[in-house]
Amino acid sequence: MSRAEDIILRPLITEKSNLLMGQAKYTFVVDKRATKIDVKRAVEKLFGVKVLRVSVMNYKGKSKRVGVHSGYRASWKKAIVTISTDQKGSSYLKKGGEAVNVDKKYKTEIEIYETAQ
Repeated sequence: MSRAEDIILRPLITEKSNLLMGQAKYTFVVDKRATKIDVKRAVEKLFGVKVLRVSVMNYKGKSKRVGVHSGYRASWKKAIVTISTDQKGSSYLKKGGEAVNVDKKYKTEIEIYETAQ
């Protein structure tokens, strides 16, 4: 997959996905050919968050009928992305025993979602 914008098609906003946002899990409709690694890289690039886990599900198109004409809806793929909400920075020791603190550069939420109250 070439570009992050081609992998993440749109957010999937349902009642269940709104409840999962409280657990730092966000739901997206993604390209059918995208792998978990592609989805992880695309979300990290587009939204500036640290992805911990990606779950994907494939959905087959349903058979639909209008009058005498029948056909299928398009098949699609859904990804549930778990992001890190850790606010603490990390620290390590340099040569000579000097402590160095590093601040996290990642966000803790994705602003694209509009929660309906």
